[in-house]
Amino acid sequence: MKYETIRTDITVVGGGLSGVSAAVAAARLGRTVALVQNRPVLGGNSSSEVRVWVCGATAHGTNRYARETGIMGELLVENQFRNPDGNPYYWDLVVLEAVLAEPNIQLFLNTDVHEVEAEGDAEDRRIRSVTGWMMGSERRIRFESAIFADCTGDGLVGFLAGAKYRVGREAKHEYNEDWAPDTADGITLGSTLLFYTKDAGHPVKYVPPGFAKDITQTSIPIKRVIRSGDSGCHYWWIEWGGELDTVHENERIRDELWAVIYGIWDYIKNSGKFDAEHMTLEWVGSLPGKREYRRFIGDYVLNQNDILAQREFEDRVAFGGWSIDLHPPQGMYSAESGSKHLHADGIYHIPFRSLYSANVSNLMFAGRNISASHVAFGTTRVMATCAVIGEAAGTGAALAVQHGATPRAVYREHLAELQQTLLRQDASVIGLRSADVRDLARRAKVTASGTLRLLAVEQASGVIPLDRDAGLLVPVSPRLERIELLVDASAEAKLEVEVWSTGRAENYVPHRREASGSAAVAPGERQWISVPLRWEPGTPQHAFVIVKASDLLSLHFSSEPQTGVLCFAKNDRPLVSTNLEDHQPEQPVVQWSMRQHVRKPYCFRLFPETEAFSPDRVTDGYLRPYGQPHLWISQPLGQGQPASLELQWQEAMTMNEIHLVFNDDVNEDLINLHHHKTPFDVIPELVRDYRLEALQDGGWVTLHEERANRKRKRVHRIASPVTADRLRLVVESTNGSSRAEVVEIRVYDTEA
Repeated sequence: MKYETIRTDITVVGGGLSGVSAAVAAARLGRTVALVQNRPVLGGNSSSEVRVWVCGATAHGTNRYARETGIMGELLVENQFRNPDGNPYYWDLVVLEAVLAEPNIQLFLNTDVHEVEAEGDAEDRRIRSVTGWMMGSERRIRFESAIFADCTGDGLVGFLAGAKYRVGREAKHEYNEDWAPDTADGITLGSTLLFYTKDAGHPVKYVPPGFAKDITQTSIPIKRVIRSGDSGCHYWWIEWGGELDTVHENERIRDELWAVIYGIWDYIKNSGKFDAEHMTLEWVGSLPGKREYRRFIGDYVLNQNDILAQREFEDRVAFGGWSIDLHPPQGMYSAESGSKHLHADGIYHIPFRSLYSANVSNLMFAGRNISASHVAFGTTRVMATCAVIGEAAGTGAALAVQHGATPRAVYREHLAELQQTLLRQDASVIGLRSADVRDLARRAKVTASGTLRLLAVEQASGVIPLDRDAGLLVPVSPRLERIELLVDASAEAKLEVEVWSTGRAENYVPHRREASGSAAVAPGERQWISVPLRWEPGTPQHAFVIVKASDLLSLHFSSEPQTGVLCFAKNDRPLVSTNLEDHQPEQPVVQWSMRQHVRKPYCFRLFPETEAFSPDRVTDGYLRPYGQPHLWISQPLGQGQPASLELQWQEAMTMNEIHLVFNDDVNEDLINLHHHKTPFDVIPELVRDYRLEALQDGGWVTLHEERANRKRKRVHRIASPVTADRLRLVVESTNGSSRAEVVEIRVYDTEA
């Protein structure tokens, strides 16, 4: 047996996506990190051991422009390229490589932390060390750090340190939450085991084990959806244990879930009700995917009202967007729907005060154990949201070490620095604007070789009946005068159109009607019909254009997407069985669905020309759509004719580091495993081939040249500082789009 002591700036315990993101974020900021994981692989519930989909703010395409950026975004985009078929082992490698790429991280797998040394009274404690046992290597390792991050999910480190926490459901009166019970209790969400099936290509028999449950004697076949071709997370509803202690009765819960899985497979294989003769089990999980246990108490407890009101916290450091998703305590045996969902009108914000302990001064946390009520936890618990919380926590931990401060002091004294650091990292924060005084690009005049002015989609590829209201989200900058739509009419008809504002800048649903117009349509096909719509908002913003339903009309749509435009159809019926999911279809983001129209916009022309994509958008401080698209779009790239952006200063600037953010379409819903597959491995809008040039001695000198780029955020460090008054980004090609699209350019002199 070996006894060791590891000293780093920060110790992160838990190697799920929240812990990975926290460790990577802190390491990139120059801090030394020990990342300790009690399993042989990273990724937590998303790993090949458990295989849960990485869900997040997009809510499987319900929320618009909501996919995570920063570290979580990097993982999703890289996995999209490497692993388009959703192989869970390849996903393990994507996560592992992200950690191994950081020299400041020491990784300790198979290391179970079960001892914590802390000091101080109950209201003011401090962790001195945590100790773990590395299985198989017989190493007892003591980790000493200034800051500790509990990303274990179950919250064992914080518990052993004496941190305040809750388990179960708060009473309704505590936070005035409609979805909370009248009386507090210990009920949590249950755990799940998943399984994979495959077609063996020949008949396969199945003899169930003696412990398999006869599910015909339960409510499962009646109240849940069972299909022979489903596997993996389609069976998320195989859930149990919410009325038990999900930690201390973990083995009992696992055994019950196993009994049900093998019983379900017996039902599929041997009941005669399914086409399953050639089907066989490929994989069955053995590690229950836990949903809930301890939730720590921070300086703020996020609650249901914050989620639904989309409260703009002064200390917001991350966002979520998954619905408040709560499951019945009885899980798969419940007579209720498998889940019930409550959606906000868009994404919501997460405060930094929910990421550190109220009574352990050097303890932070990220993931499903943050400071949130049970109801609010129903949305913050999904893994992509846990990951962006992790990046925020890791960034806060790094600043705490840098300043010799506690996380609470970072909130009180260094909040602006924390938020600006997150923006510089392209982290998942919405509604905050860069104010980095060191960014030289903010002082430059920005021009371009050409810019998209006429917003239109004209190349039709199909027709869809206007049997329900249709919607288009378009930027209005500075005003809207009319829209032209490509329609078919089976008889003389009237085309009615309304313009609605969206309310909040982060929302993309109709909020208030601002204008309306109509036009007569004669019988015929492929007619461009002009409808007057006069609206000039006080500030440029998105408009939600509603085309009213008519049984006599059809709209043409295109297979060529247009950045800055989203299209919708109004749904009045649920998309899935209400026995499985209850989504309350009257909620706006559910009612207006874009799923069938992703990358398939209606054909339209918008007048007058728009200023929404002008070159100065790349230095306006916003990294995501927020009231406007906030990116530059070029004219079409011609034969051998690149597009370019130029920054010009009034005097020469010395620079040695250039940050570029390209458009990777944060509206595109990506996932790590097997929920759906996109038709491309690289986001088409991403710039592929480009170069950076500086004007020196009357000629353009190449500073950096990049080929086959597939990433959103690129940082280029120039070996020798360059002094120039003009800098140019030249885009030669993209990964499929006809135009160059750039979100941000930053320029630094890091030696100043």
